[in-house]
Amino acid sequence: MTNRDLYLNHAGTSWPKPDVVTAAVQEAMSAQPIRWAGQFEQAHQQIAGYFGVQDAEQILLTPGCTSALAVGIGDVFVASGKRLLTSRWEHHALHRPLLKLASAGVSLEYIPYRPGDSTGESESAMAVGAAIDLDWLQANLSNQDVGLVAITAACNVTGELLPYEAVIRMAHDNGAMVLIDAAQVVGWLDLDFPSLGADMVAFGGHKGLQSPWGIGGMYLSERAQMECVSAACALPSADHRETPSRPRPGYCDVGSVDQIALAGLRAAVRQLRQQDAGAQLARARDQIERIQSLLHSKGKVQVAGPMEVGRRMPTLAFSVTGVPSGQVAADFRQHGMTVGSGIQCAPLAHETLGTESTGLVRISVGLGQPDDEIDEAIDRMASMALLR
Repeated sequence: MTNRDLYLNHAGTSWPKPDVVTAAVQEAMSAQPIRWAGQFEQAHQQIAGYFGVQDAEQILLTPGCTSALAVGIGDVFVASGKRLLTSRWEHHALHRPLLKLASAGVSLEYIPYRPGDSTGESESAMAVGAAIDLDWLQANLSNQDVGLVAITAACNVTGELLPYEAVIRMAHDNGAMVLIDAAQVVGWLDLDFPSLGADMVAFGGHKGLQSPWGIGGMYLSERAQMECVSAACALPSADHRETPSRPRPGYCDVGSVDQIALAGLRAAVRQLRQQDAGAQLARARDQIERIQSLLHSKGKVQVAGPMEVGRRMPTLAFSVTGVPSGQVAADFRQHGMTVGSGIQCAPLAHETLGTESTGLVRISVGLGQPDDEIDEAIDRMASMALLR
């Protein structure tokens, strides 16, 4: 049927990796052990610099975003009796450790969303008006009993962006810490972590950053209150600085960093620094809008989340009336296209959308994806009998 496969699941993982990343990985696989320490230090500094962080020790390198969230939420200090707030759009990697933390003397509450289609173009129950209710958030923060607000920057199911900058300001004005799950936006957005102002930011390398699997990290600001229970992993410094009363998690708390994946991430961020992130995102949104226009014209297709692509990452989630999402994805594969399907590791988001029993199909384009691939994908979709 076709001579090439088309990859449309970049919100899951990026592919193919840039040539500079592949080359860096190959070089790292043959590097002599005597070079490992120096390579780690240089990569650590460059990755921190990409995010505007001068002190590389504030970037804790982890095996991925999931492990970063587990360590960050597991070690954050939230006093007994305080409340945790999160959204209803979270990946399970953030929601799960919050549920565990909530069993230790703090309560977990969900910021409501404002249902209703803001575009007026659909009556679908999956259409939402506002990702989170900022009025509700302000009213609850004003009680001064919230210890931590933990939210994603963008829902990994629909791609919808949450107002995370407003959340950070509001939380800090009321004495609460903030954790941002940036898995879906790193690489796409120019993020300066210190300027962003969040106390903690978790990220993975294999999506928008286009590195291999097995590398990610957690940014810890100086304000982040942590309480790590592990032993210190380093000898006292030469200047005899005092050890914090609540030590922060470090290298020993996340396991050995994958030097091969790290080399790929280092090469990836060096290349990304030479690119215009805004232009890349605008181009990808144009591509996803073209796909959305075709699918939305099909009577059997229902788009989930906001219709405006400017409110989303370059991601499109949808269902086909009467057809399970897995079957739709299988039909896409028959036409040489790889898409996501199911619940995308975000059962809470699907519960919010009302799609927990059926799942959704997710199409997402990547940084620098060629326009001719999008042209061909649209042609193939137009010919799919299942969508008619």
